[in-house]
Amino acid sequence: MGDILALVEHRRGEIRDATYEVMTLGRKLAGETDSRLTAVLLGSGTDSLVASLKPHAHRILVADNPAFKDFNNETYRVALADIIGREQPLLTLIGHTAYGIELTAALGTLLDVPFTTDCVGIDMAGGKPVAVRQVYDGKLSQRVSFREGPSYLVSLRAGATAAEDGSADAEVVALEAPALPEAAHLKFIDYIEAVTGDVDIAKADIVVSVGRGIKEQKNISIVEEFAEAVGGVVACSRPVADAEWLPKDRLVGSSGKTIKPKLYIAIGISGSFQHLTGMKNADTIIAINKDPEAPIFNEADYGIVDDLFKVLPVLKNTISEIRQ
Repeated sequence: MGDILALVEHRRGEIRDATYEVMTLGRKLAGETDSRLTAVLLGSGTDSLVASLKPHAHRILVADNPAFKDFNNETYRVALADIIGREQPLLTLIGHTAYGIELTAALGTLLDVPFTTDCVGIDMAGGKPVAVRQVYDGKLSQRVSFREGPSYLVSLRAGATAAEDGSADAEVVALEAPALPEAAHLKFIDYIEAVTGDVDIAKADIVVSVGRGIKEQKNISIVEEFAEAVGGVVACSRPVADAEWLPKDRLVGSSGKTIKPKLYIAIGISGSFQHLTGMKNADTIIAINKDPEAPIFNEADYGIVDDLFKVLPVLKNTISEIRQ
């Protein structure tokens, strides 16, 4: 049985969080199949990246070439097809990120291997992977079986698996990059950082997030005052962003930002799957919602079932007194 392969995604000299999530799942699957997790790193000047990866995989295949300095679907596709053809892995894992969305289907088609995308889990059954995907806006999960193939390809949704520290000491294998075509349709020109507002919720230790339960825009100030009392920043779920009560860069969820603060306080948020994807890996989650059946309570470490307009003033005053 072949190895589990995981593509390393990096940007501007840093490995992206989705890579550690993919490798965490890859190590689990490798243990279940008595195989190895092999990370595939395509890059240029990769020494520091290799050092960061070594605890997380059993083996690292490194193709160091100036052509791989920045992601390009055309060059990555050719290189990965060559590596997969030589390695014959049981399964190749790619993060379902902006890179992975572009790459996975094209690579699967080029290799003519069974593949599926945007998975939230993978099990093994009879020596083959079975993918778990969300359908109907996350209301149902489906298990996807593959046709028989020598190898399989899956992209994993960001945030679906919590990244865990590894304890391996990977063997590093240098690869000669295959003959790469001149990119005919895509050319990297420049990297432009996305414009953020006055608050970057992805870097905050404490995030206070507000949802539809706040009822109207003027009530946002109640949440802002509470966030100031606890030393946090204010984020939101999709209904609040869609209503333009808070800017889009405060949106948490699969169509917004995936964050991992030390403390996440969800106020008036029911907890759709799309929102949970963006925050469920927070260290501690507190939910305030008057609906005891709200899905957010399934993820929360602590919950308060009550009207947020009654709870927040009491909590704010209590916290302010304690901090004085």
